[in-house]
This record gives sequence, C-alpha cells and structure tokens, in this order.
Amino acid sequence: MSIHPEKHFSGRIGWLRAAVLGANDGIISTASLIMGVAAADVTPGYVLTAGVAGLVAGAMSMAAGEYVSVSSQADTEKADLDRERRELAANPESEHRELARIYVKRGLEPALADEVAKQLMEHDSLAAHARDELGLSEIHSARPVQAALTSAAAFSIGASMPILATLFSPPAFMMPAVAASSLVFLVILGGLAGYAGGAKIATSASRVVFWGALAMAITTGVGRIIGAGL
Repeated sequence: MSIHPEKHFSGRIGWLRAAVLGANDGIISTASLIMGVAAADVTPGYVLTAGVAGLVAGAMSMAAGEYVSVSSQADTEKADLDRERRELAANPESEHRELARIYVKRGLEPALADEVAKQLMEHDSLAAHARDELGLSEIHSARPVQAALTSAAAFSIGASMPILATLFSPPAFMMPAVAASSLVFLVILGGLAGYAGGAKIATSASRVVFWGALAMAITTGVGRIIGAGL
C-alpha cells in the first residue's frame, strides 16, 4: 500500500513570516515615503534620493530588528531547555510523571500514557519534554540569522518596486504611478502570502492593500501640509 505524503504549511512559518513582513514593509514604507516627499513639491531627484535612502535604512532596520527579536526568542528557548535538562538529571521520575499527565490530558488512558512517556524518554527524554511540555520543535525553533537575512532581502525587493516606478515614470505622473503600482504589488504579495501559507488569497490580499493604501494616503497628506508651510 502506497503512502501519500501530506502537504503542510507549518514548515514555512519561519521564513514566510520574515519574507512577507519584509516585502510588505518595503513596499508600504518606501511608497509612503516617496508619496510624502513628492507631495511636498520637491524635485524628482530629491524624491528618488529619499526613496533609495529609505530602502537602505529600512533594510538595515528590518535585519537588526528581526535579529534582536529572534535572538531574544532563541535565548529564552535555550534557557528553558537548560532548565529542563537539569530537572531531568535531578528527578527523572517526576519528569516522567509530568510527561504522562500531559498525554492523559490529550486523551490517552493512564496506563498507555505512562508507557508512551517511558518509551519516548528512553529514546530522547529532552526532546520529548521540549516538544510536549515546552512546545518547542525544530520547525518552530528560532533562527536569528535566517530571519534577519530574509527580512532585509525581502524589504529590499519590496522597496525597489516603488523606486523603479519613481525612476521610470514622468514627473507629472510620478505620484499616481507609484500609488497604483504599489497597490498592484501589494495585491500580488498578499495573494502569494496567502497561497504559500494555505490561507484565503482574497482575504490576505485585501488586508495588505487596505493598510498600504491608508499609509500612503496619510503620508501624502502630511507631506502636503509640511510642503505648504515651507
């Protein structure tokens, strides 16, 4: 009898979150920055300079933020594992009973839960407790470098879209071109994120577009107000 492998999306959580967050921020923040600066009625050169500076600053900020955040998560996971390792060494019987109680709560009969806990601890006691007591697994473990690099690369790719629109559109149509193209990119990004994560494509795309449009509208308004006062 052949076994058909099931397709799950949880293995994508680490890189998908960082990639979607980075690209989304790249498009929205850079397009909003360009729209705000352009609304202040400055020359196209200043607008383009602001966009490129926003790309570089944003990519570095995303990388640093993701690295620090995920590193903190990794430190917490390591501390929990170290404590669990000490508890297993000091009182393995108590840890065995604790693991068995977890399986009973999940629906196993006490005798079976006790046997399952015994066999899993004989195989790898720390892995069993990390997975079933602490909720840690290889799929969900923190990877700071991966998160930082993914976020920075995704932000740069996302930010390059409104910059290209700025570069290749006529000055008179630059703002509409940036706004329209950025919304199209956000629709595509939201749809791809929904598809990759197994979520509803329309829902994923619509919420990204809503917040992107709101950010550009507010920033444009602020730019016009500031530009009028200069």
